[in-house]
Amino acid sequence: MSAIVGIYYTCGRLVKEQQLTKMTDILAHRGDDGVGVWCDRHVGLGHRLLCTTPESLLERLPLVDSTGNFAITADARIDNRQELIPLLEFDISIGEITDSQIILAAYQKWGDKCPEKLLGDFAFAIWDKRQQELFCARDHFGVKPFYYHLSPEIFIFATEIKAIFTESSISCQINEARIADYLSSMFHDLQMTSYEQILRLPAASWMKINADGKEIKTYWALDPEREIKLDNDEAYAAKFKEIFTEAVRCRLRSAYDLGFTLSGGLDSSSITCTARKIAKNYSVPALHTFSAIFDELDCDERKYIDPILEQGELKPHFVNSDKINPFDNLERALWHQDEAFFAPNWSMTWALYERAQRVGVRIILNGYDGDNTVSQGYGYLSELAIAGRWLSLAIQTKELAKTLNVSFPKWYWSYFKEYGIKPLKNKYSPRKLIKKIKLRLLKPQSSNSASSQAYKSNSILNSKFAARINFTERQQSYRQTVGHMGHDERQRHYLNLTGGLMPFGLEVMDKSMAAFGIEPRYVFCDKRLLEFCLALPPEQKLNLGYGRIVMRRAMEDIVPPRVQWRREKTDFTPNFIRGLKCWQQEDWDKFIAENQVLLQKYIDLPTFNQMKQKFIDPQQEEDRQEARTLWLIISLISWLNQTDKKLSKDRQLFLAKT
Repeated sequence: MSAIVGIYYTCGRLVKEQQLTKMTDILAHRGDDGVGVWCDRHVGLGHRLLCTTPESLLERLPLVDSTGNFAITADARIDNRQELIPLLEFDISIGEITDSQIILAAYQKWGDKCPEKLLGDFAFAIWDKRQQELFCARDHFGVKPFYYHLSPEIFIFATEIKAIFTESSISCQINEARIADYLSSMFHDLQMTSYEQILRLPAASWMKINADGKEIKTYWALDPEREIKLDNDEAYAAKFKEIFTEAVRCRLRSAYDLGFTLSGGLDSSSITCTARKIAKNYSVPALHTFSAIFDELDCDERKYIDPILEQGELKPHFVNSDKINPFDNLERALWHQDEAFFAPNWSMTWALYERAQRVGVRIILNGYDGDNTVSQGYGYLSELAIAGRWLSLAIQTKELAKTLNVSFPKWYWSYFKEYGIKPLKNKYSPRKLIKKIKLRLLKPQSSNSASSQAYKSNSILNSKFAARINFTERQQSYRQTVGHMGHDERQRHYLNLTGGLMPFGLEVMDKSMAAFGIEPRYVFCDKRLLEFCLALPPEQKLNLGYGRIVMRRAMEDIVPPRVQWRREKTDFTPNFIRGLKCWQQEDWDKFIAENQVLLQKYIDLPTFNQMKQKFIDPQQEEDRQEARTLWLIISLISWLNQTDKKLSKDRQLFLAKT
């Protein structure tokens, strides 16, 4: 977890070293182990270093090759080093080879094909003096951030948006379409940010910038058609274990103590227990675990955490999360995020990272998105229904209903009605023919008239705001691209993995950990693991009420059985709601009074007030979705208010350091 910045004046204007210094200064929280800038006439690169791997102790960035034709700045961890070093013909007798050296050599050998050869997490920019071109790339899943601004005169990029805004010519104008998407939890646009003039480079993409403009290409994508067929359940589990173990092992490369967020769930427990087992055979630093505990709420996980800690060789740390007020550090969190963010229990993880920093941990392995990577396999039920395998569907649904604590008869009937009765009615009903005739006779509404209609009154968006940005069209586009879940397990799995929520979550966590000088590492964002899991048959994902069954089988004798075969998944929503309840009527009144103009601009106030009153009324039953919507609004308005005030540089640096 370091920081990269850069400026390229395509108009030929000279870059000043002071410009790059301002950019690296404002990102000081991302690395205190080294800072550097490099300029060559109309292009300049900068870097902030946080040492994490043994090789990073030797990094001096930006790096210029011996010919002077290439310069690189990179925030990267390359996991297939042992494969690449001989291919790139490095002389290992000269000592350790850094990851940035590997990337630069890969570019010199393979050109724009180089990102395809890399495994790991990376964001980098290479100045190619011969081509007079800047080549930029981002890793397969967007673990490392990359933001940029491009105009006819300047291309400027950085790990965080705030560094780009040190260039005074760039406007901070808010992107209202992004505001609407955020309030509606739509993250299908992979390039847009909350600012009109700032974009993000999508994951698994490279970009070339030269005097003629930019070119962006996707260098890798998941294959939804690939299938893996092995002999039996044991073979699938063994292969999963092999790939998963390697995904953990390569992320243990560290010059400092390692941390693990341990919740007691299957994902974090599997990572922690696998790392513990690897540590017996390899020399790795000390292993620390960080766990949220709850003394006053029914979401405590200690009955699952303790069996893992009892295995030994782990240094546990606990944070009493039900004692945390989520409003205490909100201003600082928003400064680090640069955008409004939706993370209901952000204050819980914020406290865990703060504890990790206190004990000297610089790396945390996280179980983020294990559900989507391995998949719970719910699409398998649709496959059984479509195939008419009603008995198998009944068996699977009955067991899964126990896990999810829902009514088996109602659930099973919904599948039978949708896939058994409805197709027969449609096939033989005369209404189908009549409907077709009506559709041909009636003229469809134009898209313009549809978008100008008043937005639904129960929406949280202000209807005039929704009409102004053509939100109806955006919503329709969202539904057409990622708004459905598919009719088979692989399609459902693929859509979950390729949507915009995963990279959005990665960026939020990156900036949260960066606030404490910590590098996140995600085992479930391993390219090899995702490709394997997506290609699995559906019965390797769901079996008799157990989702991610292949992973459960693979963790035999690694994860304690109580965790390995636990059915339920802890819901931390009560902790989020408890935190939101810190605000009393007077707090809400003050918030509304101070931000009324902003609220009226984007929010339907009657709906908002109705939600708020219902939430603070102790006699009313809590609506979890409405509580989340209230938090979205608080986060958004607080960020807009903070942005509108245009905090001074001194204030920004103060918040970054405190």
